Amino acid sequence: MNTERVEQLIHDLLIELGEDPDREGLRRTPARVAEAWKFLTQGYRADKSKVINEAIFRSEANNMVIARDIEVYSLCEHHMLPFFGRCHIGYIARDSVIGVSKLARIVDFYGRRLQIQERLTAQIAREIMDTIHPLGVGVVMECQHLCMMMRGVEKQNSVMTTSSVLGSFHNDQATRLEFFHLINRRLN
Repeated sequence: MNTERVEQLIHDLLIELGEDPDREGLRRTPARVAEAWKFLTQGYRADKSKVINEAIFRSEANNMVIARDIEVYSLCEHHMLPFFGRCHIGYIARDSVIGVSKLARIVDFYGRRLQIQERLTAQIAREIMDTIHPLGVGVVMECQHLCMMMRGVEKQNSVMTTSSVLGSFHNDQATRLEFFHLINRRLN
């Protein structure tokens, strides 16, 4: 990302909005915004092999593995406003498992770019399927979208839920239902 170019664009945007980019509170805003965008879109520049970082381990277990409530932050590609929420991932290992922290890193890898929630959910599921070749994968994402909360219909309590199920999670209703039951179970 050309940081200097982004800073100039933000400087010009401030002027277009009717602001004075040279006033005290805004003098460093173009640089701060450029750094923020660099961070928020790091998924475009990340190296996928470093995200996984060889954290795939042989396993004879073929039980369901679930990671719930992984925080997800992304940017709506239609309005460039944030959406955020929780991602739940499950898979049934065939002969390999992936380090649990790598599941969160996969969420960030695809989430840190301009997205729609539907695509993001599918990309996460496909990446896990292609990386460890499990019997099946399920991903459910529940997010709030600032483009829906702050503008347009202004519905502050709306939550969008998407799912992507592959392999046995798609083909076997009992597996799919077990996954949905386990991610909805709240431990006290």
